[in-house]
Amino acid sequence: MPWFPVKKLRKQMKLLLLLVLLTCAAWLTYVHLSLVRQGRAPRQRLGYARDGEKVTGVTDGRGVRAALSTQRAEDSSESREQELEGRDPHMLLPGGPGRPPPLNLTHQVPPWQEEYKGRVNLHVFEDWCGGAVGHLRRNLHFPLFPHTRTTVKKLAVSPKWKNYGLRMFGFIHPVKDGDVQFSVASDDNSEFWLSPNESPAGAQLVAFVGKTGSEWTAPGEFTKFSSQVSKPKRLMASRRYYFELLHKQDDRGSDHVEVGWRAFLPGLKFEVIGSAHVSLYTDESALKMDQVAHVPQSPASHVGGRLPQEEPRADMLRPDPRDTFFLTPRVQPSSLENVLEPCAYAPTYVVKDFPIARYQGLQFVYLSFVYPNDHTRLTHMETENKCFYRESPLYLERFGFYKYMKMDKEEGEEDEEQVQRRAFLFLNPDDFLDEEGEGEMLDGLEPTQAPPAQSSPPPGPPAAPTEAAAAAAPSPPAPPRQAPPQTPRRSRALSWAARASRPRPLFLGRAPPPRPSAGRPPAKVYVTRVRPGPRVSPRALAPLSPRSPPWPPFPGLFLRPRPPSRVQLRPPPRPPQARGRSARGSRAAAPRPQAGAQATRGSAPGLATPTADSNSSSEIRAVTSFLSWSQVSRPGDGAAEDGAEAEEEDDDDDDDDDGAPADAADAAADDSQAAAGPTRGRWREDAIDWQRTFSVGAVDFELLRSDWNDLRCNVSGNLQLPEAEAVDVVAQYMERLHARRGGRYALLRIVNVEKRRDSARGSRFLLELELQERGGGRLRLSEYVFLRLPGARVGDEDADADADGRSPEPAPAAAPTRPDGRPELCRPLRLAWRQDVTVHFIVPVKNQARWVAQFLADMAALHAHTGDAHFSVILVDFESDDMDVEQALRAARLPRYQYLRRTGNFERSAGLQAGVDAVQDPSSIVFLCDLHIHFPHNILDAIRKHCVEGRLAFAPVVMRLACGSSPRDPHGYWEVNGFGLFGIYKSDFDRVGGMNTDEFREQWGGEDWELLDRVLQAGLEVERLRLRNFYHHYHSRRGMWGAQRGARSGAGSRDP
Repeated sequence: MPWFPVKKLRKQMKLLLLLVLLTCAAWLTYVHLSLVRQGRAPRQRLGYARDGEKVTGVTDGRGVRAALSTQRAEDSSESREQELEGRDPHMLLPGGPGRPPPLNLTHQVPPWQEEYKGRVNLHVFEDWCGGAVGHLRRNLHFPLFPHTRTTVKKLAVSPKWKNYGLRMFGFIHPVKDGDVQFSVASDDNSEFWLSPNESPAGAQLVAFVGKTGSEWTAPGEFTKFSSQVSKPKRLMASRRYYFELLHKQDDRGSDHVEVGWRAFLPGLKFEVIGSAHVSLYTDESALKMDQVAHVPQSPASHVGGRLPQEEPRADMLRPDPRDTFFLTPRVQPSSLENVLEPCAYAPTYVVKDFPIARYQGLQFVYLSFVYPNDHTRLTHMETENKCFYRESPLYLERFGFYKYMKMDKEEGEEDEEQVQRRAFLFLNPDDFLDEEGEGEMLDGLEPTQAPPAQSSPPPGPPAAPTEAAAAAAPSPPAPPRQAPPQTPRRSRALSWAARASRPRPLFLGRAPPPRPSAGRPPAKVYVTRVRPGPRVSPRALAPLSPRSPPWPPFPGLFLRPRPPSRVQLRPPPRPPQARGRSARGSRAAAPRPQAGAQATRGSAPGLATPTADSNSSSEIRAVTSFLSWSQVSRPGDGAAEDGAEAEEEDDDDDDDDDGAPADAADAAADDSQAAAGPTRGRWREDAIDWQRTFSVGAVDFELLRSDWNDLRCNVSGNLQLPEAEAVDVVAQYMERLHARRGGRYALLRIVNVEKRRDSARGSRFLLELELQERGGGRLRLSEYVFLRLPGARVGDEDADADADGRSPEPAPAAAPTRPDGRPELCRPLRLAWRQDVTVHFIVPVKNQARWVAQFLADMAALHAHTGDAHFSVILVDFESDDMDVEQALRAARLPRYQYLRRTGNFERSAGLQAGVDAVQDPSSIVFLCDLHIHFPHNILDAIRKHCVEGRLAFAPVVMRLACGSSPRDPHGYWEVNGFGLFGIYKSDFDRVGGMNTDEFREQWGGEDWELLDRVLQAGLEVERLRLRNFYHHYHSRRGMWGAQRGARSGAGSRDP
């Protein structure tokens, strides 16, 4: 018998077992790594999450807890909001809500054929702004649904277009074995990826041009950036290597992208890879645009595609209870019928049977007030558009918001500012006198005793030169003193609005220190232009002196071909002085003041204010402006010389005005000043006070808005309802609810309150409250109530009769009032919305494969997220040849759908009408929709709440995204003019006549406004609200169905 070492095996049993275990572990590890390389890693068990932690309850294949309807009822709204904070609410992809798209890494490369040589695949993504490759990855259709699929024969493309992205992929066939270097050049950014084999899963980034979109190269410039040139790659001629080239071009520069290679030898230059060394990845010529299984999805097409988790730029992206409140079970409306007394509801703003002109219905659409703030105001867009504020853009650019600030003053500091801001003079052509107005009395009043000094508030920042600003301008009075009599003059003049006894400086910068004789420093200067009042009797007007010189016009001031004949400044009263003739013309010159009495530098000596009587006269009214010293200086003269001449006031009646020579003293002074050269300008740098503080009050700009449909501002959000009013209405309702139900429900929070105001009869409210049921869970209350004004009566006897002629429910004859006389809530008759009504989305399409696929994916994700089966999708296809629309509908996971096929050219009105005709139930809602819409998860609930049969129709405002913008980073504006997205009951739609298919047969744009006119004339209200996370994707019409025909309408070419 053969000998077997049994005893030794027994002694070494533990070591043998350990050896067997190590062998099995090594084998299992090898098998796992092999499967991972092939993309077929084994999945974990259903009951465990990714980290191995056991999950209690029902889970899906990824370990994510399933959203059961029973669990939704028990969970609070706050917990759901916290769960949603970490997720991306806008990720609606073909794989389902929250799932990444299925990658092609697990599939083998399609069979390759020899005839594929000589060309590579090219996918084009048009109408997308930005110059970085990261912008291309954020495109909604990247990488599966390009605009164009084609091929090119070499790796050098220049389509000479703008705002597009390219994805070029295929195989590279090396010439021979060896080390090869690659380089890419482009305008703007580009990336070149290369796989070590033929599989797209192994693609690696080897060369690129820029990451931010600002980098670019000239054609053939392969060595501008260090990132352009790759490291040497070992290639074999017997193999083919998968490559991928991504390129992004903005709207500037000479677009191009090329890839060069060279052997890794010194002195060799890069050469563009030609057709002899490339081949197709697959042949796409026989495939439709919706067939995407063959499209490779490599690391190049998905890296950096998802934005990092950071603070959202738009406030609308932050979690809000409204977004998930529809998941909370609703309190049955039947249990709330007796809470409030019924009352008739017929608002005065309804224009039933009122003749409305074409497109005039826009003026009869009113907005609703919302509480709490839903953050639909596009605050992140107000750096470019400040239309929310009532100030004009020119005013905000010049003066900003300083008028809302009151600068604090230190102890002992004067009330008026000492720092003169940079001035800007607004001129009104109406302020200038015509030639025939020269005979009116402007400033000929004699000075009288000035009023006693009084304090005035500190002036604010410079404002627009309006009459109100002139009246509110501070006017510190002059100290009382007796002024010599003066002869009234008749001329055009500029007067001072500020009343002072001495000249005020006109300069920029800080005011000079006061003279010892002055009790206070010079204050801010307000220059006032006077306007003529009622004509004065000719007897009261003294004749003008022939010697009175005209003041030269300010440079760049008047908007006339020639300046006015007489413009002069009123001088301060002073004792008579010797006069002389100036050698410079007919202008009388006063003697030069002594050195000690001269004005300080930077001031304009002689520019003084008139007396109190002159400014307070009823014959004139002032318009305040600001003038800098350069504006009152005469061209060619020094500043001091101009100020001296401004002081002159010739009271002599001498008729000699022919320019006689002046006396010797004046001539010498003039010569000395001329020899000294021109005086330096008075512009000085503003002093900065880092310790300046200010006072400001709370400003609510929402109070300045009205409920009319503002078509001018497209960044403002919904109107905000004051908190006190919303809380008062909710308190009234909860008081009645407690009285009727014995404290069964407790208020947890106010989720949403919407108010439609009617100043004649009362206001309608939609209350959405989160309640806690005694002994139960959290419930949702969503009901319409009416706050009717005392004494309000319905105008028509049959105002509440519906379209079928049924009489209204009995209502109290008088409005319910409380003992204190305040209005009380009541239940408006037949104003209750249905939660289980079916909503039909009607969309006409033609040759929009990528958008149809995205729309169906969004609808399937909406159904998966909400679990709502009470909606259907109706697609009206106008003979699309780029995809099988009916097959795509069958493949989509939708609760219900209908496919309608029509022949001929695309007609939006006819397509919508055909879709509505296919709906059989007249008590269901039809939603006229567009193909390029991103829907929020609560869209079904929003449509149902704001559509009431015979009463309400719903026209939500969509946010139109800008080029390169996405729902995760929305930039754009609210489409305040468009009414193409419209929800209405089918019975009401048929009653108003449906779409106007006769007039809008070969054109689109304006059919929504025409339908709105008829809806309003039928007596329906149109609810107009901006919905959160409701977007219209950016797209152009180039190459679309209607753009080729150039269809237009009188209202302008628009789409919803």
